[in-house]
Amino acid sequence: QVQLVESGGGLVQAGGSLRLSCAASGRTFSNYAVGWFRQAPGKEREFLAAINRGGGSQYYADSVQGRFTISRDNAKNTVYLQMNSLKPEETAVYYCGADTTFHTLVVVTNDKRQDLEGWGQGTLVTVSS
Repeated sequence: QVQLVESGGGLVQAGGSLRLSCAASGRTFSNYAVGWFRQAPGKEREFLAAINRGGGSQYYADSVQGRFTISRDNAKNTVYLQMNSLKPEETAVYYCGADTTFHTLVVVTNDKRQDLEGWGQGTLVTVSS
């Protein structure tokens, strides 16, 4: 199983930027597609973005398209999420998740029968108004 650790969360003003990192260990990182998710208090976990094993394909939720960018560096076993133009309603715990199947990353938050092969513990992002 792959182990994931997020970092880079913190406090940012509305309109500001943050870059989150997701560091992997335990299995061959390049065998996994990776996604970013978030969960606000009292809400369901939400899919944000996913990137395939080689990094050549990305997919974004409509809510973050054009503002967030997912990327990966397989030599460093790390996936990044660059977040720009942040809004106060985007305050949440941000998680990365990994799976050998790209499609599972996209559907996991809508299909309770699915789960990912690995999840991080989350990093808190607070956007102040």
